[in-house]
Amino acid sequence: MSLAEALPGGKFRIVDFTGGVEMRLRLMHRGLNIGDIVRVLGSGPMRGPVYVENLATGVRLVLGRGVASRILVEPVR
Repeated sequence: MSLAEALPGGKFRIVDFTGGVEMRLRLMHRGLNIGDIVRVLGSGPMRGPVYVENLATGVRLVLGRGVASRILVEPVR
């Protein structure tokens, strides 16, 4: 599933980035890496941005839906 499909309040492990090397580097520079566990804090109305927190670093990010749809995640129990 993609991060754009993840429900608010859930914890998810990042398993891959799609969209090429540039996208991967951009996300890594913003503090997201494969293997990190993130919590979805919420999302904007009308398919707005996705608000996430990287639980490893405490970094909070606002990601557009297009970017969030390129981050593949799996649920963490």
